[in-house]
Amino acid sequence: MRRVLLGLILTVLACAEPTATSPRPAAVPSSVATRQSNSYSIEAADRTVYVTLAQVRGEGEPVNAFMRRMFASADSAGARRLVIDLRSITGSDARLLVPLVKGVVTRERFANRGGLLLVIGSNSFAAGQNAATLLQQYANPILVSDMP
Repeated sequence: MRRVLLGLILTVLACAEPTATSPRPAAVPSSVATRQSNSYSIEAADRTVYVTLAQVRGEGEPVNAFMRRMFASADSAGARRLVIDLRSITGSDARLLVPLVKGVVTRERFANRGGLLLVIGSNSFAAGQNAATLLQQYANPILVSDMP
């Protein structure tokens, strides 16, 4: 039954992969203007991928292209653990995180307990919260918070 449910979810997610980006508004608050772009690094010693999601929509590489590139690198490096920092996402369209959820649930090593760590914080909002909730439902992440 779980496989059927997972199959249905993946089918829905596959149909919803977004490709749109939106331009940054002319008047951007300084805290947003200094925000970094999405990035990742792979620690070869413990085969861990560290991902920082700073924006889901905006200038630069579309999130679905970034996720494809990150998961391809993780697969080729034989990564066993994925650490995703969602603290910088303060709002956006949660559908843009479909490639993240899809990438995790289709890789058993990340979906199992200990394979995925999500870093959340008091500023995690909208897309960050939705991603954490979806990943908590369909994978087995460890949630790490910077809140007291």
